[in-house]
Amino acid sequence: MDDRWMSDADFARLGFKCGLEIHHQIRTEQKLFCRCPAILRRDAPHARVLRHMRPTMSELGVYDGTALMEFKTRKNVTYQLYRDTVCTYEFDDTPPFPVNQEAVDIGIHVAMMLNCSIVDELHVSRKQYLDGSIPTGFQRTMIIGVGGHIPYRDRQVGIIQLGLEEDACRQVSNRGHDITFKTDRLSIPLVEVVTQPDIRHPREVPEVANAIGRLLRSTGLVRRGDGSVRQDVNVSITGGTRVEIKGVPKLGWMEALTRTEALRQKALLDLREELLRRGVDKDSFKGDITDCSSVFRSTACEFIMKALEAGGKVLGVRLEKFKGILSAPTQPGRNFASELAGRVRVIACIEYDPVNLLHSDEPPRLGLTEEEMRRAIRACKAGPEDAVVLVWGNMQDVTTAAQEVCIRALELTAGIPNETRQPFPDGTTDFERILPGPDRMYPDTDSPPYVITGERLERIRRQLREPPREREERYHRMGIPGPVAFQLAIDQRAVLFDRLVKELDIPPVFAAAALVEKMKALERRYKPVDQLSDEQLYEVFRACRDGRITREGVGAVLAGLSERPGPVDMRIREVEGQKPDRRTLEAMVRGAAQKARTDLPEGRRRFQAAMGTLMHDLRGRVAGAEVADMVKAALGR
Repeated sequence: MDDRWMSDADFARLGFKCGLEIHHQIRTEQKLFCRCPAILRRDAPHARVLRHMRPTMSELGVYDGTALMEFKTRKNVTYQLYRDTVCTYEFDDTPPFPVNQEAVDIGIHVAMMLNCSIVDELHVSRKQYLDGSIPTGFQRTMIIGVGGHIPYRDRQVGIIQLGLEEDACRQVSNRGHDITFKTDRLSIPLVEVVTQPDIRHPREVPEVANAIGRLLRSTGLVRRGDGSVRQDVNVSITGGTRVEIKGVPKLGWMEALTRTEALRQKALLDLREELLRRGVDKDSFKGDITDCSSVFRSTACEFIMKALEAGGKVLGVRLEKFKGILSAPTQPGRNFASELAGRVRVIACIEYDPVNLLHSDEPPRLGLTEEEMRRAIRACKAGPEDAVVLVWGNMQDVTTAAQEVCIRALELTAGIPNETRQPFPDGTTDFERILPGPDRMYPDTDSPPYVITGERLERIRRQLREPPREREERYHRMGIPGPVAFQLAIDQRAVLFDRLVKELDIPPVFAAAALVEKMKALERRYKPVDQLSDEQLYEVFRACRDGRITREGVGAVLAGLSERPGPVDMRIREVEGQKPDRRTLEAMVRGAAQKARTDLPEGRRRFQAAMGTLMHDLRGRVAGAEVADMVKAALGR
């Protein structure tokens, strides 16, 4: 079925369920378990370290499936280091410092905004990460609140928990057995919001994610900018299991990704039923591996030829009674063979573009002949109901690849495997890793529990802001236009806005437009403008209230501060000193009016043209109302 035409009832019949995990960095000076500054770096690293990961048993004496999978990849993990923002704690050579209490306060604040019940004690746990993104192989994390909710349409979306944890490294490159990480982001505190699977339709997914994001940003306590937020989407349908789409970078991708994932899972369940009809289940499944290298000694297939010339092998995997299964579509432009290719690419680290395996359900390509495929099928002793998959590479990698083909094919007899998938802009996904199990989490014996007192909760509760929906409604009642009110409701300067209106009696519409639209324009021109503090902005607006600068002059002062940081009063004096005398101003008005008469016919366009020219040239040095009166007089209006 084409998912574009699926109705709400269709997704209900599928049993579509979706939940979110929103990770958002918070604004702290220091990292979570050490005292290194929490900043991102753009300069060259000072050093590099090479490491290899291996799994360890949990406290229960078992290995996590994800850890075992990552171990099979045999990755060479390189870390780019910075001497002043990374310390020995991040490499597990120093015990953790006491948890950053500023981060805990922010976590409690966010949990309260999500209507969570706050825990009595914080208990730090270790969560295994064997993909290399954390040098120690584990992340320290703690639960702060549970059982919350947010309003959505005519119902509520449940919040399972709000966690506080340290961020992982940024991936720089990943090719074959080599992966490189940048450590500047490592251990920066973040909050993790985990929702119940209460989302019923793909179109609701970006709406709920946006609602949570707006609530987090409205606190003014989270970071902004690229890399500060990451969103994981969990999807399941009836008869299946949870699949995580990892690190969706844009809200606009979410609807297509979850639609496609729901139908991918339905396609996998249909293929399982077809295998059962053929008599193939987990007990009767057969997948045999055969060395087919001799078949391709004189092949014209460039990929296979290079592998053999380098001393590698070509292995054939016979999947009994899988004829036609590999070519069955699972996603737009992808089939079940793509599922096998994803495992080979990630776990065996075999990455041949544009393909890393060939199979008998498709016509020969890439220089492979029909006769070569027939000979490979015979070498694998495959019958007319069987399928054959060919993989190639060095002996160790290709052996892992063939084994993974068998494992993934066997998983199809159960339906949908628990896995994490990588998102693409076209709405499709590919395998990333096995979904971690509960055995990856265990207590951190290096960190003591932390009691959350009633006094602390009351102090934080007094600091809570209005939820963005209520704040936006209040702004509407003040006459602020919809788009500006929508943005201001989550802007970090919303508290400043309230001070300007209440303490300085600045007109709300003017203050909102300056803080949202003017600051956005300055951000585009003078990145970054976060260097302008709330107190600096307050002083600029006070100068306007006191008549030292015009409303238009506010923009000129802000531009001056953004371009050339310095004392606020100096920039105000610069604008004050640039105001033309009366004779010069009258001459400017006469010139603009005369040009408007020459260039334009009768009517309002003359006035608008003259005003536009003058306000651009004056750059806020004269009040717009004064200039307008002079232009009207000059035009005889």
